[in-house]
Amino acid sequence: MRNSSDAPKGYDSLQTTSEEDERHKLNRRDFIKVTLAATAVVGSGMSVMGAETRSGEMIYRTLGNTGEKVSAIGLGGYHIGTSKDEQKGIRLIRSAIDRGITFMDNCWDYNDGGSEVRMGKALRDGYRQKVFLMTKIDGRTKNSAAKQIDESLRRLQTDRIDLMQFHEIIRMDDPARVFAQGGALEAVQEARKAGKIRFIGFTGHKDPKIHLKMLETATAHQFRFDTVQMPLNVMDAHFRSFEHEVLPELVKNNIGVLGMKSMGGGVILKSKAVKPIDCLHYALNLPTSVVITGIDSPKILDQAFEAVRTFRPMNEQQVAALLSKTKQSAANGKFELFKTATEFDGTVKHPEWLGLNT
Repeated sequence: MRNSSDAPKGYDSLQTTSEEDERHKLNRRDFIKVTLAATAVVGSGMSVMGAETRSGEMIYRTLGNTGEKVSAIGLGGYHIGTSKDEQKGIRLIRSAIDRGITFMDNCWDYNDGGSEVRMGKALRDGYRQKVFLMTKIDGRTKNSAAKQIDESLRRLQTDRIDLMQFHEIIRMDDPARVFAQGGALEAVQEARKAGKIRFIGFTGHKDPKIHLKMLETATAHQFRFDTVQMPLNVMDAHFRSFEHEVLPELVKNNIGVLGMKSMGGGVILKSKAVKPIDCLHYALNLPTSVVITGIDSPKILDQAFEAVRTFRPMNEQQVAALLSKTKQSAANGKFELFKTATEFDGTVKHPEWLGLNT
């Protein structure tokens, strides 16, 4: 199972020089237009996704057109399951909730299901009612998706998941598989009709064009996603940019934006170009409903709350200054390995999770 906090060996020597990657590089002028628009809206006291409020230690934003108010920081499900000390993980989840984090991220495959089991235990004793619970499934067929949904419900010890997302939409044929007759969408829609799921979204980290394909396929099937999860960070702006290509579509259609990999699983920090707080501030400055971040200790939890406490909407000059620090390092994607390599691709290592042969 992958560990998104560890940088794979040889990351600093990775080169990507194909013409396709060149076409993906950011047109800076267009990017500034998008960033300025987002900055202007957030600066006026409203995020693109709806009213923003501060309460206690946390900022709360509206999740697209769902009407749900969620914490601007989401608790990453993968990291919460990495510690061998289960009680430590449970205490950390509850501490995050007690301090104001309401958005819980998870996935059917994280730590072989251990992350969901741990979160399920943490959400006992009234904590489930305090959070917006999201998890993800890998299955691409109706049967495999239905099985994974029920397993997630059992592990999380709940009869309803607030948001279910199709995980790792990282191949150009993934959208067709999800929307095919007998595909995963049928299982998710049936689960929603049965009251097991409230909202539906998808995630991916490979290429913005795959996200656009998923959105186009949904439109062709007269389906509308409630959320989309994608990498949004200080280096994405320069290379195969989800911010540049996908974010405007989500804003236009009022789809909830879930930002992830603000630090690239820790790899971005190895560039020495930016600090963790810079990374979180940048992602919060975008029209994100939630910035999901890995939290595996009280220290990292404090770091997330410090980022929220010190966050103020950034102006054009501040954004430009931050991006100038990362432009050279980001040029060929060597600090965003989830885009250029397979170390972060769980369904590549475990194709059986897709359920295509069942």
